[in-house]
Amino acid sequence: MEDFYALASIDYRHLAEAIDWKAWLEIRQTQVGLRCLRLLDVACGSGKFPAALTSHANIANASIKPVDYSLLDPSMFSISEARQVLTPPFKAGAEYEMRLQDLKCQFGYFDIVWATHALYAIPQNELEPALQCMVRAMGHGGKEDNSGAGFIAHASKKSHYLKFFQHYLKGFKDGVGAPYTNSEQIISMLNQMGVSVEIKEINYTNRAQQSQESQVERYLQRCLFDDTLSLKEMMANPITGRYLETCRRDGMWQFAQSVTMIFMNVSSNSTTI
Repeated sequence: MEDFYALASIDYRHLAEAIDWKAWLEIRQTQVGLRCLRLLDVACGSGKFPAALTSHANIANASIKPVDYSLLDPSMFSISEARQVLTPPFKAGAEYEMRLQDLKCQFGYFDIVWATHALYAIPQNELEPALQCMVRAMGHGGKEDNSGAGFIAHASKKSHYLKFFQHYLKGFKDGVGAPYTNSEQIISMLNQMGVSVEIKEINYTNRAQQSQESQVERYLQRCLFDDTLSLKEMMANPITGRYLETCRRDGMWQFAQSVTMIFMNVSSNSTTI
């Protein structure tokens, strides 16, 4: 995982620097008044996004109360890891060891629900129920729609994460298996559900020296959730190898990313993107 995040940590830094999160959180605090914000981090992983916000977005100086930061993930190990990295203004709250599509909580309980690079493995036939759980948790879709704010960061179909996994399925699985969900599908589904969204696209490149083969190998394994394949095997495969050759330029590994930042139910007088 550390080798993966040695390259992938830039994903979260770009998200943290893309908008004024300090002002965004201050707006949310104003909307709820004197109480603490309630936030749910969907598929929280090891807490890289809140850590990036603390390091790169100046949120420690935000004029807000401590944020009650709940953690949802199918892995209790991940929840434990994320809990350990939370620092002010975030304060660890409830834990939900489950998938998003299994979430049951009070309608509109959370003021903020976000999912950063978290929804790739949701099967297509479960995408709508999963997103329904997410938007209901922030209060969308009831008789009195006093919705909270939602945020999803997710790679588009142009991104390395999506393209490499598609090549992997073709090269090693005979095309059998579900591709990762892309941001275009999420946006389409949210539109069908009647959820208003605002979009911001960011593009960047994950880089490593060409000599850092062991680190790149583990990064690529994590991209696939398959640690059985060596970099040598990936390069020898005619499909994944052809693709990876295009990612080697000027003595560097370069993995181009295209990520969509999706903001849900952000009113016109409160957006900061």
